[in-house]
Amino acid sequence: MLEKLFKLKKYNTTVGLEVTAGLTTFMTMAYIIALNPNLITNFGAGTPDSPASPGLWNAVFLATVLSAGIGTLIMAFLANRPFALAPGMGLNSYFATVVATICGAAGFETYEEGVQAGLSIILVSGILFTILTILKIREKIVDAIPQAVRLGIPAGIGFMLVNIGLGSNAGIFTENGEFRMLGSFFTDGPSATKAAMGDEAYTRMILYVVSFFIGLFVIATLACRKIKASILIGMAASAGIYWAGVAIFLKENPFISLINGGAKQWLPDFGDMAKFTLFKFDFEGLFEIGVFSAIMTIISFCMVDMFDTIGTLYGTAKKANMLDKDGNLPEMSKAMLSDSIATCVGACTGTSTVTTFVESASGVEAGGRTGLASVVTGFLFLACMFISPIAAIIPAPATSAALVYVGVLMMGSLKEVDYEDVASTVPVILLLIFMVQTSGIGNGIGIGLIAYSIIKLCTGKGKEVSILTYILALLFIGKFFITF
Repeated sequence: MLEKLFKLKKYNTTVGLEVTAGLTTFMTMAYIIALNPNLITNFGAGTPDSPASPGLWNAVFLATVLSAGIGTLIMAFLANRPFALAPGMGLNSYFATVVATICGAAGFETYEEGVQAGLSIILVSGILFTILTILKIREKIVDAIPQAVRLGIPAGIGFMLVNIGLGSNAGIFTENGEFRMLGSFFTDGPSATKAAMGDEAYTRMILYVVSFFIGLFVIATLACRKIKASILIGMAASAGIYWAGVAIFLKENPFISLINGGAKQWLPDFGDMAKFTLFKFDFEGLFEIGVFSAIMTIISFCMVDMFDTIGTLYGTAKKANMLDKDGNLPEMSKAMLSDSIATCVGACTGTSTVTTFVESASGVEAGGRTGLASVVTGFLFLACMFISPIAAIIPAPATSAALVYVGVLMMGSLKEVDYEDVASTVPVILLLIFMVQTSGIGNGIGIGLIAYSIIKLCTGKGKEVSILTYILALLFIGKFFITF
């Protein structure tokens, strides 16, 4: 049956190799289980003016594992590829930013109202991506984006992740790059900082910083040694240091919630998901940020998902020698369709854009060649529905360490930029700055397209730019004009 479904002999693999590959992929991306609900709900706090209800975190947690499990299984059976899917990093942070904007514009009293409006964006972008894939329009859109801008998009998201990891999560820097938690530590000295903050807050600050850097260095060290589960092990090390510090120095039990909740808490509470996120769409609230802004946000999600997926599929397939003689991935449309359907599933359950994870490459390196590896990964994600109490106690420094490391990996695309070509360099630099400073992926893409088009026109090379590129640039100019 497995041979008939996955063509194991054709791809020169075995059941054992596929199972090992599926487990490896899961271990390298399991960090998303706790990190995604933390980011989307701002660690359960929502926004300062719109606090999140306690059940929202659990709802997003269940949506995370369900969308990852279902999406990966769709990839397994529809495309027969060893690629795993989950809510995309960077896109979830961007989603939280959009939700906060919607909350402010619409005057929502609770954060989950903004989430429901945001999920409408994800659903529409997923449907749009599906239609573009079926009609094969995506190729034309991809061709319209200059290579320099395409290379800058993942790097810009990477910088955003590092900024978030060092900022709002670990609390080391403010959003404008200044010291926050450690500011007075370096300017006034430890004693003055301790006196100003109080013993407990000071101790917790030190625990945050120390556990964060230990986790990050463990991840980086293990990654250099080619350890497949480096991110997961690094998160465990960071969490262990933090828990030990809380128990020793603050005299608190970091696992008290596991005890107080009783046995019932280990069973999935789908009531929270049904209440807050399951098919909860607010299209009216979506357009409170403005019709044009809403449309451009939808396009931004769709475009980023498209480019991220294409890059991941090609990069991973190349490592697995899956590309044909022309350098194309056979039946790539099925993999793209799987990705777009998974985004719709994620929106319906209650999470941001679901996309193909680059960590799938670890499973490919372990021998995965068919969808059987994805079946293993998918079912492991579904099994995680029963460990939500453990995921909930993972501290912010641990998830921040993973966030920063993944951000660094995404910056790797910058090595392919042609720095001798000003027409390529300037758009990329502007893209990076705008994306980080405005916390908007779409803003970065827009300024990159505008800069590229103008420079080409002014240097007499306007014919090198496609008409569709100019149209996209004009759309972004209109967006910026309306915004400012």
